[in-house]
Amino acid sequence: MAPLTREQILEAAEEVLRRHGPAKTNVVDVARALNVSHGSVYRHFPSKAALREAVAARFLETVHKPLEPIDDPKEWFDTLIAGKRARAQEDPELFANYVALALESGDAVSNHVDHLIAQLTRIVGDEQTARALFDATARWHDPRHAKEWFEPGTDEAFEAVWALLAQAIARPAKSALVGRPSD
Repeated sequence: MAPLTREQILEAAEEVLRRHGPAKTNVVDVARALNVSHGSVYRHFPSKAALREAVAARFLETVHKPLEPIDDPKEWFDTLIAGKRARAQEDPELFANYVALALESGDAVSNHVDHLIAQLTRIVGDEQTARALFDATARWHDPRHAKEWFEPGTDEAFEAVWALLAQAIARPAKSALVGRPSD
């Protein structure tokens, strides 16, 4: 029999999560799904918390990975929002399970947000602007607002907010103009 891999454990953990939800997902159930002892799982993950953190991180990676090649801030947000909406719509129960798991996995979420901010910083040129854009659009991509994503007028509201944000990022900040001779 081939040695158990981290990837196999994560796949099994995702299946157990799908069937039982985050509250009832534990190392013993994951081991049972793999037909191994729970000690075999602990060789790869030192605790239940570490396993859950890894499952959350793996899920969050599937969110930011498709955004990597994008160079336009509007396209980046459109892709982020569409991807999260699709996950929430295709399998709302599993999406809710992942959100619950991610929210208890502070490091995974923090690393995910840092990764998203880094991507956006690369696109817009500075971290302060990237964070401001990310915060200003949270209603459309933060899972805590998932219930609002499908309400009438949501897309129109995003477009209105984006129009304002696009104007703001197109203008140089006043502080950048201080000390410059006027034309």
